[in-house]
Formats: sequence, structure tokens, C-alpha cells
Amino acid sequence: MALHFTSEQRLDDGVLERAFTLGEIPGTLWTPASAAPVPLVLMAHNNGLPKSDPRLIARARHTAAAGYAVATIDAAGCGDRPRSAADEQVRADLRRAMRAGEPVDEIFESLVGPLVEHAAPEWRTTLDALLALPEVGSVSVGYSGWTALGIRLAVLEPRIAAVGFFAGGFVPRAQRDEARQLTVPLLFLLQWDDEGNPRQRALDLFDAFATEEKTLHANLGGHVGTPWFEVEDGARFFDRHLK
Repeated sequence: MALHFTSEQRLDDGVLERAFTLGEIPGTLWTPASAAPVPLVLMAHNNGLPKSDPRLIARARHTAAAGYAVATIDAAGCGDRPRSAADEQVRADLRRAMRAGEPVDEIFESLVGPLVEHAAPEWRTTLDALLALPEVGSVSVGYSGWTALGIRLAVLEPRIAAVGFFAGGFVPRAQRDEARQLTVPLLFLLQWDDEGNPRQRALDLFDAFATEEKTLHANLGGHVGTPWFEVEDGARFFDRHLK
């Protein structure tokens, strides 16, 4: 399957932003101003939010300016890609249950579990295509973002050498089990007052990770309140393990 670039623009920080398609998979690749091959970081937003999300773009641009190729995709049923009627129904059920203050564990399981199952193969296909590009110069790859997907990829994909996870209080049962197989260096970010990710679950998940090199950063605030300095520290984390 061939990767095709469909647009490009040079941003004011010197980063080159290019949209691409890989079969039915739409994505974006950011690369630094330097022409030298650079390590790759895969960047995924939580639970299938679109690749155009401003917070993801800001993180991607900062990481690219720090000397990395950064890629993200809209996986099946995410972003602008079509969703099935069943997907729409489970999302509606989740919104209704949250408004009513009802238990949402099983609804989350039925939503996030299939998202991970469908997304992981597409991310691995994308990784194959990206590593064939001349501007991507390392087979040691980083991952940043959506915890449930990151656990699956880090366990299945030997080319992923370091991971940074956000939030992570709710993770499907399959990925909670897989966390015990994760052995690469890990930076885990926790928002102490995250309304959608129970704190104790996140702490239990951090304890379950099998890696001998894992760091937990906890900050006050809700789900979208991660301080910008954590993005900067994330780049330094990847510097230690990918460069």
C-alpha cells in the first residue's frame, strides 16, 4: 500500500506539515526544518478524536521542532472517517449515561475496546510506510498520546522504543492485562482531578506496567489541563531514548 502526500505547507517555525493518504487512512506528517533523517514519534489522540484537534497539532508541532518526524492518523470510525450505526448508538448511550450519572464502565468497554482493535492494525500499516521515507531515519520509534492504543502497540510492535501516555484512568480490560507485558521506557501523565479518568484506576494501571523505567507526572486540574511544560518534558524524554 503506497503513501501519497496530498498537500504541504511550511509553517512559521520551519516545520513542514504534509497531509497524506495510505489507502483509506488519512494522516498528517510533521518534519523539522533540518533535511537530515530524524526519529519518528507516533502521536494519537484519546479515543479517536480527529487528527485536526488543536491540542494534538500543538504537541506535534512542538515535538517536530525539537527534531522529530511526528505522524498522526484518523483511524477507522474516528475523526472525519465514517462511523457505523452501532458506533453512533454506543456514543449516544455513553452521553446519556454520563448526563444521568449512571455507571458507564460497560459502555466505555463496548466503545473503546473495538476502537483499539480496529486502530492498532492501521497504525502498524502506517508505521511501515513512514519508516520507508528517507526523512525518517531511525527504526527506534516513540509513541505519545492515547493510552489504550499505546499499550496495544507497544506490546505488539518491537520498533516502539519509548512511550508517553496521557490520562489513562479508563482502559479496556484487554489493555489492562497487556500493561503487564509493556517493557519499554514509559512517561505517564496524570491529571489529578480528571473528571473522565478515575485517579485510582490510573495509579493502578501505572503500577501494573512491567517496565523497569517508568515515571509518573501528576498535575492538578481536569482532563484538558495538562501543563505545557509536560509537552516540553516529553520531548526531553524522547531525546533520552530515541536520539
